[in-house]
Amino acid sequence: MSTFNGIVSEFPEIRIDFFRRHPDQLPPLACFLSHVHSDHLAGLDTLRSPFVYCSPATREILLRLERYPCRINHVQGILEARQQTYKHLRKVLKTLPLEAPTVIELRHGHTIQVTLFDANHCPGSTMFLIEGQGKAILYTGDIRAEPWFVNALARNPIILEYTCGLKTIDKMYLDTSFLDDIPFQTKCEGISDLLAKVRKYPEDTVFHIQAWTFGYEDVWVALSKALHSRIHVDDYKLRIFNSLKSRLSDQPFAPEFHLASGAAMLTGHMCGNTQHQGCLTSDIHVRIHSCEKANMCSVARHHSVVSIRPVVCRLPGGEAIMEAGVGGGGTDFFREAELDYVTNEDIDALLESLPIWKELDNQIKYDIKALLTDVSLSGRDLSLNMGIEHFGEDLSADMSSLVRALVKRLRGETGVSKTPVEERPDTLPKVILFPFARHSPYRELCELVKAFAPKDIWPCTVTRRWIDKEITVESLFGKYCSEQLFEHDKQMAPLIAQEQDKKSREAEAPVLDSQRTECDSLSLETTPKGKCIQGAADTNRPQPSSASSEVFRAQSFHSMRSPPPKEPDLTGTTHRSLDPKTTAKCHDASSFKSKGDGEAGHDDKPIMKSRKRPRLDSGVAGDSSQDATGTNSQMTGTTLDSASSPGRCALRQDAYNAMLNNIDRGNPWLPISLLSTDGNHHDAEAEL
Repeated sequence: MSTFNGIVSEFPEIRIDFFRRHPDQLPPLACFLSHVHSDHLAGLDTLRSPFVYCSPATREILLRLERYPCRINHVQGILEARQQTYKHLRKVLKTLPLEAPTVIELRHGHTIQVTLFDANHCPGSTMFLIEGQGKAILYTGDIRAEPWFVNALARNPIILEYTCGLKTIDKMYLDTSFLDDIPFQTKCEGISDLLAKVRKYPEDTVFHIQAWTFGYEDVWVALSKALHSRIHVDDYKLRIFNSLKSRLSDQPFAPEFHLASGAAMLTGHMCGNTQHQGCLTSDIHVRIHSCEKANMCSVARHHSVVSIRPVVCRLPGGEAIMEAGVGGGGTDFFREAELDYVTNEDIDALLESLPIWKELDNQIKYDIKALLTDVSLSGRDLSLNMGIEHFGEDLSADMSSLVRALVKRLRGETGVSKTPVEERPDTLPKVILFPFARHSPYRELCELVKAFAPKDIWPCTVTRRWIDKEITVESLFGKYCSEQLFEHDKQMAPLIAQEQDKKSREAEAPVLDSQRTECDSLSLETTPKGKCIQGAADTNRPQPSSASSEVFRAQSFHSMRSPPPKEPDLTGTTHRSLDPKTTAKCHDASSFKSKGDGEAGHDDKPIMKSRKRPRLDSGVAGDSSQDATGTNSQMTGTTLDSASSPGRCALRQDAYNAMLNNIDRGNPWLPISLLSTDGNHHDAEAEL
């Protein structure tokens, strides 16, 4: 999923693929939309100005797109969905032709030149080459930079001066959805693999291909031609793709214009006075189906139907990496509900209002809260994986369905998991997997960057993994850049340093624990007839997040999630006692764990209060003789130095015992003096 916040530092007066307001930024003078996948539409539904520039195909698809954002009705206790369209943007959306430099005036005397290039991702998807004021940037959007694509782009006459070294791109805003060094099969190889498999089935076999979003149109065309069958799609898909052809007039034989490559094959075309049908149809009596899962036809629901599912790639070991929703747009064809944008400040109130929230275990609560925080900081809506069929006629659903949807999403996250392929060689499988990635892998991205040799790279998809693995732009693409700028690395450096510091403190924690145990044992040795005092102090206290971390979380492309706090360990722990006679009198104390040092406090979890341990008989003069469990004393988190002398430990033990004595009002008050004012340093201060 794209986490780009829309801001282009070289041209701060424009926004790309993100349309929510930035409080610390002036409103943009022009906006640009690369394609219609949902993770690139954040805030577009409320935009009224300025103009949004895009390709003709993107405009027509967007005007017919349907989404169902949800809001919580706290009064009625229900989840309300509403049908959202972008028809109101008809006058705001302005089209630009591909591969035609266009000068846009942002304000008087201030212009930029914009050129659109196909991105090989989905119908209407484009890259933006923006030039002006002596600067140039290339925004790739979502891209599949296959070898043939990079070669064709490099020799394009409009961009040739940048690929041959006459000019240099100042910054390339790059799709970094996949950064694992795994070779992907090309689209051609994936389709060839699919065609070879479907040819093995009987001629009366019915197939259903799960095309959950835009970008699988080449698969439709290849299957339709190979099996000599049209493809049944639901009315929603058919209406969208029919918008990709238009006429200059209402005359039946007027020339038709197709707004995207391959649109004529999908929707049909006129040749003279003869209408030629496309491969998409509303007729259900065909061999290939790609209808919506919420409104699947009776033929596609039959148990004998063979399912076709695209995956990212097939690994040498026979495993497949799934792609449901990778890079965003995972449900654009499935009219599913989305939780409307929720601010980070409203997450707690939202969750507490859910009826079954208190019944969930702490780990599920944390994961749901972290998921909502991530989406909130990215400024995007959250797909609930709930079909609109789960809502009533009034587009309302029970609140508990929201929790179930969130839990289901957490358990069913896809995109990086490896799924083994179980195909028996002697039978024809009911599910066919074929590799077809819509985003470029790391090796393809390297070839694209190498072709342009830009001064700097800015990643458009950043996840927590960048911090955990200390990923940097320099390590990924530094050798292909013409200069060593790496502005993104400079912003990430404080977070990576904070993570390293956290790991180093966690590594030192066992050493400190062993030192504490040694010193505790030493103090017991120096106490006459000392009783065993048990319990461990909480040394892993939560630390406030740094200012730099807070600023980055607010400005980052994706929220940087910290691991969940560990649950309190309520199991009693047995500690070592040097005096066997006192072992029976020792009482187990609960040990508690809290969040690690340096962890960002954005999960708003309540800080665990200091625990109290039972007061134990100290066995010295002035100590109370009542039961050890009768009174509790406040635990402290003081770390004892293993190098402390026995005398110092004894002084600490005496001070502790005096404090226990003073708790009971019936005992005489024992003074507890500071070390600096005791030991004949000078006379004690008189009581006031």
